[in-house]
Amino acid sequence: MKKLADIGLVGLAVMGENLVLNMESKGFTVAVYNRTVEKVENFVNGRGKEKNIIGAHSIEELVENLQSPRKIMLMVKAGKAVDDFIEQLIPHLDKGDIIIDGGNSHFPDSIRRTKYLEEKGFLFIGTGVSGGEEGALNGPSIMPGGSPKAWEHVKPIFQSIAAKVDGGVPCCDWVGENGAGHFVKMVHNGIEYGDMQLICEAYQIMKDLLGMTADEMHEVFKDWNKGELDSYLIEITRDILAFKDADGLPLVDKILDTAGQKGTGKWTAVSALDFGVPLTLIGEAVFARCLSAMKDERVDAAKKIAGPKPKFEGDKKAFIDDLKNALYASKMVSYAQGYVLMRYAAKEYGWNLNNGGIALMWRGGCIIRSVFLGKIKEAFDKNPNLSNLLLDPFFKEKIESAQESWRRVIAAAVTNGIWCPALTTALNYFDGFRNERLPANLLQAQRDYFGAHMYERTDKPRGEFFHTNWTGKGGDTASSTYIV
Repeated sequence: MKKLADIGLVGLAVMGENLVLNMESKGFTVAVYNRTVEKVENFVNGRGKEKNIIGAHSIEELVENLQSPRKIMLMVKAGKAVDDFIEQLIPHLDKGDIIIDGGNSHFPDSIRRTKYLEEKGFLFIGTGVSGGEEGALNGPSIMPGGSPKAWEHVKPIFQSIAAKVDGGVPCCDWVGENGAGHFVKMVHNGIEYGDMQLICEAYQIMKDLLGMTADEMHEVFKDWNKGELDSYLIEITRDILAFKDADGLPLVDKILDTAGQKGTGKWTAVSALDFGVPLTLIGEAVFARCLSAMKDERVDAAKKIAGPKPKFEGDKKAFIDDLKNALYASKMVSYAQGYVLMRYAAKEYGWNLNNGGIALMWRGGCIIRSVFLGKIKEAFDKNPNLSNLLLDPFFKEKIESAQESWRRVIAAAVTNGIWCPALTTALNYFDGFRNERLPANLLQAQRDYFGAHMYERTDKPRGEFFHTNWTGKGGDTASSTYIV
């Protein structure tokens, strides 16, 4: 009797191939299929040669080679391709079989697919997989959600192939029902946008204000990666700044300053708007990429619009220390905002998210992995109901002690015309969040003046609404669109 595979995988692009090799190296037999069948042959006879990998030339053959309950992981382009493969698989599956979407799908699609497949008697998992090609091969961060009954069947595989931290703890655990896994992955990607933008702004300040070379900046990032900023993104920035082109000059200086994006950062920002969560830093990071893409317009504007000529006078070493503190403080804000968004989503969708566990999942394998995440896990372990990371004693002390440096950096950058939207909006959020009274009282008066939208009063209980006839010419009828 032929040996059946433990799991099947559809989609042999580099992420799919590497996940298969990772699974096989942990003792699992994997059946593989790709729409372009030639890729199956090339893989089985190439990187997968003489390994416990079964090549399938059709969906039917893939399903026939799987143990029951069948587990089939889709590593295909998000959107229609996922739905198309689900429809192709359904006729060949038995009740209780599991379809896993491991792509960067939008979480509402995972909510819909969970419901659709469960109604037909099948199980579904929508899982975020972070870490890129290297992570897929050597240990990614995996964030599964969907049908809870499916978890016991995929847990041994997923936790075996995931990255390990803290003495062998896997960076993978059950996140929650239906779209929870892909929502958490979406927020991860949004935070990734923010982290990258903050690092890029620190780079630009060093380059344009301090006049530092790539080699000098390499040394700064090398030093930063030894302390509290120790992270994968700081590490690769260090390496990028040291990399030379064929002519011996820094390659980074020859790369066009137009950033791409796949859309997960935008999804995060849009979700924040839907929930009414001030996700300002990630929003600025998304818009920063949009502005970078307007290269021709910026080149034209640079010829016509003048700004201050950057000129630094002071202690460069002390300023670099200030910049380090500003980066760290802004990073705290980014994660604080991301966790608030997850809290609102969990309440809306009934997810029981383990915030400390999520931080642990992000500690290894993924793009935002850093020592910083250990502190987030500690914060939520101490207080699972923590409403905002900035209220945790550790983060409160750190951000308060960093704010003088933070303000000096922002003041110097703004005075000298250095663009730093993420660093600036992070400080603005901090100042707004710690401010007991914001000018929204005037804003609400304006809304009531022109639209009779009503307001609450400081001398009355919350929930009582009032309208004023500001001009003496209006009536007493008020709008019913007051939303907080």
